[in-house]
Amino acid sequence: MDVELLEIRDFLAGHAPFDALPAQVLDQLPARCTLRYVRRGTTVLSAGEPGDRLFVVRSGAVDISDEGTLVDRVGAGGAFGMSSLVEHVPTRYDVVAREDTLLLSLPQVHVDALVAQHPVLAVHFAATHHERIRTAIARLRTPTRGSAVLRTRVRDLVRNAPVSTPPRTPVAEAARVMTRAGVSSLLVMEGEELLGIVTDRDLRRRVLAADLDPGSPVADVMTPGPVTVRAEGLALEAMLEMTGRNIHHLPVVDAAGGVLGLVTTTDLVRLERSNPVYLVADIQRQETVEGVAEQAARVPAVVEQLVAQDVSAADVGRVVSSLTDVFTVRLVALAEAELGDAPAPWAWVCLGSAAREERALGGDQDHALVLADRADPQDPWWGRLAETVTSGLERCGLPRCDGEVMATDPGLRLRARDWRERFARWAHRPTPAAVLSAAIFYDMRCVHGERSLVQALREDAVAMGSRSDLLVAHLTAQASRMRPPLGFFRGFVLEPEGEHRDTLDLKRGIGAVVQLARVASLRAGSTELETGERLAVAGRCGVLPTGTATDLADSHELFCSLRLQHQAGQVRDGLTPDNHLDPSTLGGLDRRHLRDAFQIVRTAQQSLAARLPPVT
Repeated sequence: MDVELLEIRDFLAGHAPFDALPAQVLDQLPARCTLRYVRRGTTVLSAGEPGDRLFVVRSGAVDISDEGTLVDRVGAGGAFGMSSLVEHVPTRYDVVAREDTLLLSLPQVHVDALVAQHPVLAVHFAATHHERIRTAIARLRTPTRGSAVLRTRVRDLVRNAPVSTPPRTPVAEAARVMTRAGVSSLLVMEGEELLGIVTDRDLRRRVLAADLDPGSPVADVMTPGPVTVRAEGLALEAMLEMTGRNIHHLPVVDAAGGVLGLVTTTDLVRLERSNPVYLVADIQRQETVEGVAEQAARVPAVVEQLVAQDVSAADVGRVVSSLTDVFTVRLVALAEAELGDAPAPWAWVCLGSAAREERALGGDQDHALVLADRADPQDPWWGRLAETVTSGLERCGLPRCDGEVMATDPGLRLRARDWRERFARWAHRPTPAAVLSAAIFYDMRCVHGERSLVQALREDAVAMGSRSDLLVAHLTAQASRMRPPLGFFRGFVLEPEGEHRDTLDLKRGIGAVVQLARVASLRAGSTELETGERLAVAGRCGVLPTGTATDLADSHELFCSLRLQHQAGQVRDGLTPDNHLDPSTLGGLDRRHLRDAFQIVRTAQQSLAARLPPVT
């Protein structure tokens, strides 16, 4: 090999993704490349030209623009033109030399052969889409003046360090600590561990009114195991916890469980008044199913408001899910008032997007019951409860599940031990039906009742599933088969007929990311539910490459943001919200970003499938 070819070979070997190629392949590449020198300001490619070669910048730099908007700048070692080659379509971008530039180019025939033998090339170039996806999300969510209670994080409400005392502190001394600090509550802690909370109300009810000895330890009057709120959660989440549990103080914890401080109802009142918060209060005051349904009818308008305020899709999903929880809990309370006390401890659980707190508009019902082990599942009380609440949810605008995945099915009203046996069967004998069920029921969250039943059940289910290589393999194969609506040659795959003809089903893209996140989280042994958190865990644990996890999370946010914008428009027009977007309503740049997101998902699926052993 002559000196010039050797120099090119060493240059390529020093830059991704060529550095991952075998030595013998690298040895052959320089002879297949041509060199091209372009002066500053020269157009290298114009939108609409055939994409017949891959370019690598040897020295200098080029600017890549889409309809006049700069989308990328490529310097030495960077490449461009790959998407046109892989998809066999004309280039979509204008590429102009930013300075005097030397380019290496590799013709289509050699690129095709390389990609076929070394898929790492396609995976690498698809990953460059992620910067454009993030730009798209930022454009969709330009900050505007909006509701403080929707935008504020709980962390921002914490004004002071936590005031705490050990559990052996006498009650009288605890009261003096609260007085000196000017606080209405005190955290009871043993070192860094939060044991309980004691409030002014506790001192009145449990000490003064009960004539308790003031020398008694504060542990005797505290509320043990207090409910906490995540520091990164929304202020609205804190409000929902307080109103739902009739409490006025919430300890704030960080991701590691460390206590950062307290938020109170007074802290929340300081925020501007916001419709979702008042909707929560209005729902909780209703004494009839009709009243709850009237309030639930306000949810689409709330979503339209949130989208207009440029709230992120993830936060809108949490708000809509929380509101759905509120009217579900109210319907359960009305049913219990009619039916009498439950015969045993139990929990109402939601499934699917509601469990992941990713609800949008237009969804249906998915729920089940988890009963205490001493309960009798055949007791008619459970069936009457399920039918009463399901009918109420239907009146609130949530249609029944076509697949009957609802608590009205006796097979979905099980004792905790029976649920465990079912999860064990799915893990040990993953038939096609079992795999489908596992994909549904691994997304399970307690809405009302004994949360400890559900928490223990989910922990056991994840532990069993993560140890089952066969179940994980089947779920991975299922996730790989749920292809996003992107054709290899012609772009978007649109609905060919029917009510939604010539539209794009965004749920296919969303569902593909959800499935990838679910199986990655299961492989990591994580009990997280929210898709973004699952991907983050998978990235930290090495189940997914960190870049892939980030790209998938960004793609999910983009899909959900576009869906919410579409649904908000339908609400304004008096239409029923759905997931079917007409791509002709998007600008050229938004269509490109959507294509990028679908390509990221498809590449992640292909990469995942390539590492799988065959499943039978």
